[in-house]
This record gives sequence, C-alpha cells and structure tokens, in this order.
Amino acid sequence: MELKLSKPIVFFDIESTGTNPASDRIVEICVLKVNPDGTEETKTRRINPTIPIPPEVTLIHGISDEDVQNEPTFRELAKGLLDFIGNADLAGYNSNKFDVPMLIEEYYRAGIEFPMDDRKLIDIQNIFHQMEQRTLSAAVKYYLGREHIGAHGAEADVIATYEVLKAQLDMYQDVPYTDKKGNQSIPIVNDMDALADFSTNKDWVDFAGRMIYDKDGKELFNFGKHKGKRVEDVFAKEPSYYDWMMNGDFALSTKRALEKIKTRGLINKFNA
Repeated sequence: MELKLSKPIVFFDIESTGTNPASDRIVEICVLKVNPDGTEETKTRRINPTIPIPPEVTLIHGISDEDVQNEPTFRELAKGLLDFIGNADLAGYNSNKFDVPMLIEEYYRAGIEFPMDDRKLIDIQNIFHQMEQRTLSAAVKYYLGREHIGAHGAEADVIATYEVLKAQLDMYQDVPYTDKKGNQSIPIVNDMDALADFSTNKDWVDFAGRMIYDKDGKELFNFGKHKGKRVEDVFAKEPSYYDWMMNGDFALSTKRALEKIKTRGLINKFNA
C-alpha cells in the first residue's frame, strides 16, 4: 500500500560510535525522502565523528576510523541536511529511542536548532512490537494456534511455556540464524546447553544489565555518566562512585558483581 501523504516523510537510519547521544557521534546517515507525489530521493553520507570509533562498534556496522578520516564533520553537513529534510515527518526503526535523539543532539552541538514543532515521529519498531506483542499469550497464539486460557495463573503459564518451547523446537528445526557479526548457525536444537547459550545474554555481568563485558572480557558500565567505561578504571579515578552504587537503589546482583570487581582490584593492587 502506497503512503498517503500531505507532506514529505523522511525515513532515516544512523550508524554511530555508540548508543549514548550525549557522548557518541554519527558516522553514517542515510535519508530517504518520500514526497506526496510519490517521488523519492535518497542521500547517504559518511561523517567524521571527530572521536575514535570503538573496535567493538566497528564490528557491528563495519565502519572504521580510517573509513571516515577524510569525510566532513556533522557541523559541515548540518545545514545542507536540514535543508533537505525540511519540514518532513521523521520515520525509522527504533528511531524514537535512538536515531531522533542522536540527530537532535548533533544539531545542538553544531549550534543549529532542529525544529520539532509540527513534525510527526513514526517508529516502525514500536508498531511491530505493539501489533506483534511479545507476551506469553501472543506466543501461545503464534506457536500453538490457540488462545492462552488462564493467562497469568502460575500453572497455566508454566504449562504454556513448556508447550511453546516444544513448538519452537519443531518450527525452527534446521532454520538458520545470522548474528550481528554475520555468523550463521542452526541455534534451535533439542539440546539444553545450546538453547541456554542462544537465549541468554552473555554480555551482561549482572542480571540487571548495569554492566557488560567488552571484547576482552573486562567489565564496562552500561548506564549513566560512565557508560562504556571500564568499571575498574572508574573506581580507581572516582572511588566514591562505588559507595554511591552500593548505597543506591540497585539490584543485589549488581552490588554482588561490584563487590567482586572491587575485591579483585584490591588483590591485584596488593600483589603488584
């Protein structure tokens, strides 16, 4: 179905140095402008972020420091990009949480106000998730072809969960999966070790996801002002941050992980 438009709409996607609009920068942007008459214009541009691109991020989008070292900065492109976007509505996938905040932040840094008045935001991921809900009842309907009778009752839920897993094993038998690095495998097999490996977030240090492992197995903060920084480095430079977290409203799994990291650092310092 063709879009019914009263004014242009811009579909856009951003690749960046990370996911924090306050500290990360855009390294590539693609903008597809669809006009009310159905005509389309596409512009894609790589951008020099003026800060290093972490190697683990390069593994995701394939853009390295060398690829953008001779490209213009966002400040140099900002006015022309805004002229192209004009008063168009904005659309993307997960754009309300990531792409729009990142774009607006870059314009702030460039000293240009990005007008948002009368500009509609359409997030295709939100439509997807709301129409294809990820609830147990939705899984029962999708995999088992029936309504989930007794939803939110513990016994009904646990029996349904068991039945859904068996249906998943049938549905995804021999179905290939491609991960973010391009590696392909057949992950859904009737083996609990393999299923646990596929369904567990191995990058998380604690169950709350406040810390994650980097490619070297070192713990990084995954929130707040120190997001992306190694936990040990933060504690060495700002010891009070440990006390703040231990006294704060954080999950016990997070605090236990912090204690282990702190203790390990003291042992390493003593043995140095």
